Amino acid sequence: MANKRVLVVGLGNMGMSHALAYTRIPGFEVVGVCERRIAKRDLPEALKGAKKFDDFDKALVELKPDVVSINTLPDTHAQFAIKAMEAGAHVFVEKPLADTIENAEKAVATARRTGRKLVIGYILRQHPSWTKFIEIARQLGTPLVFRMNLNQQSNGETWDWHKRLMDSFPPIVDCGVHYVDVMCQMTKAKPVKVHAIGAQLTNEVKKQNYGMLQVMFDDGSVGWYEAGWGPMMSETAFFVKDVIGPKGSVSIVMAETSGDVKSDDINAHTKTNQILWHHSDMSKPDERIDVSDEPDHDELCEREQRFLLKAIEEDIDLSDHMEDAVNSLKIVMAADRSIHEGQVVTL
Repeated sequence: MANKRVLVVGLGNMGMSHALAYTRIPGFEVVGVCERRIAKRDLPEALKGAKKFDDFDKALVELKPDVVSINTLPDTHAQFAIKAMEAGAHVFVEKPLADTIENAEKAVATARRTGRKLVIGYILRQHPSWTKFIEIARQLGTPLVFRMNLNQQSNGETWDWHKRLMDSFPPIVDCGVHYVDVMCQMTKAKPVKVHAIGAQLTNEVKKQNYGMLQVMFDDGSVGWYEAGWGPMMSETAFFVKDVIGPKGSVSIVMAETSGDVKSDDINAHTKTNQILWHHSDMSKPDERIDVSDEPDHDELCEREQRFLLKAIEEDIDLSDHMEDAVNSLKIVMAADRSIHEGQVVTL
């Protein structure tokens, strides 16, 4: 079978990780890379053979790729994905799928109509310890209580990157889709209400760089998620991943040895170290499940692309995958609306 010819658009943190992932996977060949300032970009050895473009439309017409990998800022995600699928390409797009619910639904409708595969970059779905975390949470009964956050004390380059991301979305939306998606996988119930609050802690950005949402599900499950970015953020309790149900609780915990982990370390956002499982009936002592030999960030990007290749080659039905991406976006967008309107949003 011939290699799938890939065009990678956007070569920031995630884009470069994905671009290099394709070069390590038999079945893919990166034939083009595209970003606005491509002329100044010195590419790693593995990507030297790829053709450089600073115009997406031109790259699409000239290369006629089999796969387009979209790692640009969120306000272009849906638009680029739709153009790529209309041109006959399968698509990998970083989360969030779109900047509005309407655009997300348009992208999904295009995938259905064209028969192209659309994979959204929910990196935690490819992560063995997060799938274990979800599996245990589903055994805790109903309703569930979700407590999650990811606050990042970002400085220098990381803060510059966060500020660019905030041109599109506040952290509660950009990061929140991951963790809300995890909640939705754990309960399978429908989200019904969202309430959120936020604060703008610096004049360097126009968006609230801190936010906290609360979500209610129709099975009685409730959850909160908190996210803040910036040099002022606290390193205290920046990483909480905790689920409680009638039968006990499960938590992702940092092992005792990892006390020097910093909140802006990209590997710390997916690393789990240990899963702590507590049984409310005391039938078993608390279990600490060691998951320290887990994949790092680049390996996870590679797993996402292997999933895309499998979906294409085996014609996997991605309906649930796409639907979940739209639902998690609905929740975080409702949270953003709740902050601005100062009231609970009913979904």
